Amino acid sequence: MAMVTRLGAEKPVVIFSKSSCCMSHSIKTLIYSFGANPTVYELDEHPNGQQLERELKALGRKPSVPAIFIGQELIGGPNEIMTLHLKGKLVKLLKKANAIWV
Repeated sequence: MAMVTRLGAEKPVVIFSKSSCCMSHSIKTLIYSFGANPTVYELDEHPNGQQLERELKALGRKPSVPAIFIGQELIGGPNEIMTLHLKGKLVKLLKKANAIWV
C-alpha cells in the first residue's frame, strides 16, 4: 500500500484508472470540468500497474479503479465522488485541496 499512498499524496488530485474503463473516463471528465488538473495513473499502461492494483484492492477498492485521492486522502470510487458532487461538496473539497481556485 506504500506506493499507492505515496503517489496519492503527491498532488492535490490523483486518479488511479484504466484506459478502457468507462467509469474512470466519466470521473476524469467530471474532475477536469471543474478546472482541476489531476495526476492520472492508468494502471493498464503503468509499468507497476499490477502492483498498484493489488495495493488498491488491499485498501478495500473493489473494483480497484477508478480510485480517487483528493487532498492526500483516498476519497473512494465513482459512487463516493458522485455523492459528493450531488451534495454540492465536491467543489469545496477540490478547493480545500488547492486543486481549483475559483
